[in-house]
Amino acid sequence: MITITPAAAKQIKESARQSGSEKSSLRIAAKRMPNGDIDYGMGFDDHEKDSDLVFKSQGVSLVVEPVSVDLLKNAVLDYVEIEPGQHRFIFMNPNDPNYTPPDGLNAPPANPAS
Repeated sequence: MITITPAAAKQIKESARQSGSEKSSLRIAAKRMPNGDIDYGMGFDDHEKDSDLVFKSQGVSLVVEPVSVDLLKNAVLDYVEIEPGQHRFIFMNPNDPNYTPPDGLNAPPANPAS
């Protein structure tokens, strides 16, 4: 499933504190676009469905609908400085056709051999 980096977890927890959502889970969604790219969404949610997959990463409670599971397999959510003073969440996802692993990292296979 998806992994959250310590930097992302720290920012998610801070955002939850600021918005009064400390008891909510972070819902992460992914869908394949017509051009093959993956579109992501995330936000705090306290209305889990029976079919949701619920787990923790770096102390953050995550909720994912089954339809997004395959698209998020082996993905990493990070919080990085894009430019000086400009931070953003980014998804590093080997399931995305445009994915290039960061320097020094090997991408996990998108479809591991059975």
